[in-house]
Amino acid sequence: MKRIAILASGTGTNAERIVRYFQEKGTAEVAWIIASRASAGVIERAARLHVPCKVITPDGFASGEAFRFLKENEIDFIVLAGFLSRVPDEIVHAYPQKIVNIHPSLLPKFGGKGMYGMHVHEAVLAAGETESGITIQYVSEKYDEGAFILQAKCPVLSDDTPDTLAARVHELEYRYYPEVIEKLIKK
Repeated sequence: MKRIAILASGTGTNAERIVRYFQEKGTAEVAWIIASRASAGVIERAARLHVPCKVITPDGFASGEAFRFLKENEIDFIVLAGFLSRVPDEIVHAYPQKIVNIHPSLLPKFGGKGMYGMHVHEAVLAAGETESGITIQYVSEKYDEGAFILQAKCPVLSDDTPDTLAARVHELEYRYYPEVIEKLIKK
């Protein structure tokens, strides 16, 4: 069975959906959640879900600690779920087409460093876009420039706020991300 590590920096809602999906399906194991900061809400979620969790800071990624940890724990596939740090090239090269990310916009619009969470939804609304959505992609050496795997769209409504748009985008994330991960792991 393939072993997944989820990398997260925030509250972990996507991480929880992915863990629950694979616990129910049994097609892969979420072996570890790696949080990039000790205050990340994903740590509490991991405990509730009985998934081991380790904090590795951005410095730990830069020093090679994360790479060694992934190898020592025989991780086959890496999923970014609200992970805000850049994945070091060493890890990207060691896991070709085995690291995926989800972005809350239709890339290439509203991507790149600093474009995450509410910043993206605010930018979409400020630009007067009529649609938004998600992009699931392979991770490359540059933020949000990996090959696309799937894009799913939703409308931007005239009375949307960043919060209402975020809720609609989250629905797409929860629906598609676990299924796409499963298909990629089965390849």
